Amino acid sequence: MSTLAGAPATRVRGPAGWHLRTRVIAVALLMLATICVTVGLVTLTAVNLFVTNQLDGRLHEASERAVNFSAPPPGNGGRDASDPLQARGQGAGTLNALIVDGAVNASGVIDRSGNRQALSDADRASLLDLPPTAEPAERSLSIGDYRLVATRVTDGVVITGLPLADRNDLLRDITGTFALVCLGGLGLTGVLGVVVIRRTLRPLEDVSAVATQVARLPLDAGEVRLAQRVPPRLADPHTEVGSVGHALNQMLDNVSSALDARQRSETRVRQFVADASHELRTPLAAIRGYTDLVRMTEDLSDDGARSLGRVESQSRRMTALVEDLLLLARLDEGQQPEFADVDLGELVVEIVTDAQVTARDHHWVISVPEDPVPVRADPRQLTQVLTNLLSNARKHTDAGTTVTTTVSRSSDGHDAVLSVVDTGPGIDPAFLEQIFARFARADAARSGTDGTTGLGLAIVEAIVAAHGGRIEVSSRPGRTEFAVRLPLATPVAPRA
Repeated sequence: MSTLAGAPATRVRGPAGWHLRTRVIAVALLMLATICVTVGLVTLTAVNLFVTNQLDGRLHEASERAVNFSAPPPGNGGRDASDPLQARGQGAGTLNALIVDGAVNASGVIDRSGNRQALSDADRASLLDLPPTAEPAERSLSIGDYRLVATRVTDGVVITGLPLADRNDLLRDITGTFALVCLGGLGLTGVLGVVVIRRTLRPLEDVSAVATQVARLPLDAGEVRLAQRVPPRLADPHTEVGSVGHALNQMLDNVSSALDARQRSETRVRQFVADASHELRTPLAAIRGYTDLVRMTEDLSDDGARSLGRVESQSRRMTALVEDLLLLARLDEGQQPEFADVDLGELVVEIVTDAQVTARDHHWVISVPEDPVPVRADPRQLTQVLTNLLSNARKHTDAGTTVTTTVSRSSDGHDAVLSVVDTGPGIDPAFLEQIFARFARADAARSGTDGTTGLGLAIVEAIVAAHGGRIEVSSRPGRTEFAVRLPLATPVAPRA
């Protein structure tokens, strides 16, 4: 089967995909319909057998009268013994025929006025193949359906028949009445079943609603208060639904305890990192101060100057690492940025211009709109976001790589989009899943010469999240893109 181009194919759900209440109602209606059909067939069979037996009784009586009349005793007053229709006591609709030497000698039907009605040639022909046995047979004649019996006599065969119209009408009326009653019963059962089953399954839906609320909670990080529980009236372990609710509450208690333990552990780790970072700032400042003092006051040899330079370089790197750890700890604690109106395009122009001066071995391209792209952000933290992204592109790509920074508005007009794209070798797909993890480094995946701490992108993600935005990454050989989306703010004044 083909579908129209662009139109989604409709997926037909089988019974296994139906709601439980739908399946219960369907099964109940199917069972009731089966019972109705079975009872109807049994009833019709019994009524048909009963009415047919009564009809056969009357048929045999009529046949005996016709047979007795067809062979009259001597001195019958000149009556024509060859015509069984002249037998007394035959009711309206009775059919009689006398077959002699394979031909219908006399035949007819008694109408309601007691007169004789002749049979058509086709009807007489259909009577010739009737076997002369005691078992009645049914034939469809031009005057209606008949129950017939053939009895052999001295002169030939006497056929007697009674109409089946009354029996057929009775069976038809019973069938129609039974069908209407069954359909009405099925409809009423369906309506009542929907009401009863909905009310019966409502506690299970309430339990499912609690599970759905918990499933939508962000349980992967941060402090989580798992206060959702199944109400006590739905958590009785002695009932089927209550046992599900009770088990769900026990599971939620266990998960809540685990989340509390995780939160306490994360809090201790954050506190340790914050305290250690804060305490390390003082000795690192002292190291830088003493190295500056030594350089100014001492006459150093070439080896000594190089060694002192290494101390200064490593102290600066250690200071940057400590500052990054301290920033992450503050962001983890929920410290809010110092929001201000920032024109994202102007900020990008300033930072990329600085990158062009400090990293001349790369090609830096800027694409910003003429109109301002305002966001509510911490200018210092937003500067660090862009600086880290540009530094990441520079460190992990070869000289001559083009890095393009673009500012735009999203198609829905709600977000500002900051995009940093490089033409480097790309990121290993296996590393993309953990690229924003702390201390995650994939130097082997992208060529580069500068060492990294693995905190740059983690800081970027944390700052963007604190600003209510999100960051996305896509990569293939020749194109790697980091896209930051931030909520747009009230427009600021255009740049001069």
